[in-house]
Parts: sequence; C-alpha cells; structure tokens
Amino acid sequence: MPKALRLALALIACCLPGLAAAQSQAPWPSRPIRLVIPWPPGQATDLAGRVIAQRLQERLGQPVVPENRAGAGGSIGSDVVAKAAPDGYTLLAGSSGPITIAPLLQRLPYDPTRDLTPIAMFGVSPYLLVVKPDFPAQNIQEFIALLRARPGHYTFGSSGTAATAHLIIEAFNAAAGIEALHVPFAGSSPSMTALMGGQINYSIETMAATNPLVRQGALRALGISLSAGSSLAPGVEPFARQPGALAGFDAGAWVGLMGPGHLPEPIVERLAAEVVAAMAQPEIRARFESISVEPIPRTGAAFNTYLAEQRALFQGIIQRANIRLD
Repeated sequence: MPKALRLALALIACCLPGLAAAQSQAPWPSRPIRLVIPWPPGQATDLAGRVIAQRLQERLGQPVVPENRAGAGGSIGSDVVAKAAPDGYTLLAGSSGPITIAPLLQRLPYDPTRDLTPIAMFGVSPYLLVVKPDFPAQNIQEFIALLRARPGHYTFGSSGTAATAHLIIEAFNAAAGIEALHVPFAGSSPSMTALMGGQINYSIETMAATNPLVRQGALRALGISLSAGSSLAPGVEPFARQPGALAGFDAGAWVGLMGPGHLPEPIVERLAAEVVAAMAQPEIRARFESISVEPIPRTGAAFNTYLAEQRALFQGIIQRANIRLD
C-alpha cells in the first residue's frame, strides 16, 4: 500500500471517534422522530397523536412521523417504545388501556412505571351514564334510589369484560351502593344498540359512543364521570357531586405523550412545554373536542400523580369486583 494512502487512512481513523462524538452531541432533535401509535388508524388515540405530531413537527423543525403498531390492546406498540433507546427519537401516544389498566390484569413485556417516561397528558375522554329516554329516573339521585331498591334486578352493558367502561361502571356501582348484573359486549357499539333496544337498562360509556345518541334523543344522559364535568356535555351532572362515596369520583380514558424509560429531563421538559402550548391553541382544542377528548394538559409531577391515582382507582375496582381476563 502506498505510504500516502496509509497516512490518509490513518488520519481518517483518527477522526472517526471525533466525528461520532460530534454527531452524538448534536442538539436534539437533529433527525426525524417516530411517534408510535399502538392502535389502528381512526381510533381516538391515533387521531389525538396525529394532531400532536403535526404540532411538534412545526415547533421542533424535524419530521414527527406517526407509526401505527396496533395489536394486543395497545401493548405491542407500547412495548416497542419501552424497549427503544431513550434518545428522544421514539415516542409513544399513550393511553389508559395499555398503560393503566392492562398491567393490572395480565403480565406484559414491559412495566409502564419503570420502562416508560410520562411526558404530558393531552386530555381525558369522559364517560356518560346513559339510559333510554323512557327510563323512570330523571337524575342521578333518582337513578341510584331506584336501583338500590331492587338489588340484582337491573342490568348494565359494557364494551367487554375488564374494558375501561366496565371498570368505571363497577366503580360507580360500588360507590353508589348498587347491585346490578353485568352484560359484556364485543365493543361499545353493540352495547349501545342493546341499550336502545331495551336488552339492558343502563351503561356508562365514552362520550364518542354516547353523545351522538344523546343528541339524537335516542338516549338520555344522567351523569358524567369527570369530577369537574365537561364542556363537551354542558349541563350533565358529575358523579362527584353526589354525597357519600361518590364525592370526588373522577375517572376517564386519558391520552398523552410518553417516551422510553430514563428519557433525559431536558427532552421531557421541551416536549411537555410544546404539548401545553399546543393545547392552549383554540384550533387544537377544537380538534380534540371533535373526537370527544376534553383537553386537560398535565405535565411533570401533576401527570405522574394523576397516573398513580388512576392506577390505584382501577386496581381497587379490579380487586373488589374480582375481575379477571378469561
């Protein structure tokens, strides 16, 4: 090998570590970011994630590319992010199912409290207590009194055993002192169809599933699951305003941004600040409201506390009702 070529190769070899170090020290973000959405296109988490991805792309100056990795109730995509490098280039559109509820019911390949970093909550999907228009109770108080008077007589439907709706109904029933028979369905749509057809007496389901039917007059809303109520359902009374064990009741299906465990704090803070700024924009709030998600941004300690409270709430429900997946 000619001496000049050997010298050139030696110089290149000496420079490679420096080049690698310079690349590793490039300010974040310096390349495209992947946002894993662990649900199929069109689902609420998918729609919310895409809204935020577009906003982050505009603000960060790098492409933020949504990637649907659906399957196993959201756990497949969530596991992809849990095992990704904590460098800020792989993020997760997180939600209640695979992060809060599924780990309480089954063994998963990830531990959300250890393997994922909460960044910012976008908002919460409220749940409405709905009945047929001719149901004799006109408000929550009358509803509770009616069902308490006949334990085991009434039936309620849900979108499936251990679904978020099922757990919220069990929590409501326990706090209200109600005994009723659970009838699970394969999704919220058949559950609502059965309710309208008189096969079941009541349900507590997402705004997306119930509110269009309430607006059409096919169902009547008696209460809502968020403690502060919701601008999406003005005039519908929160469960939390009832005396006794229902006081303070606050449950819903949250959606938010997460990353791999041990994500560097500067990246977490930057992303959280961008989400909060986004959720303050009227056009973005309107897009979230159009998919029945109440915009309630939470970051930092407030988001972590909320996740812990929701985990404790649903764990208590599962244990009291002895709910198990078949």
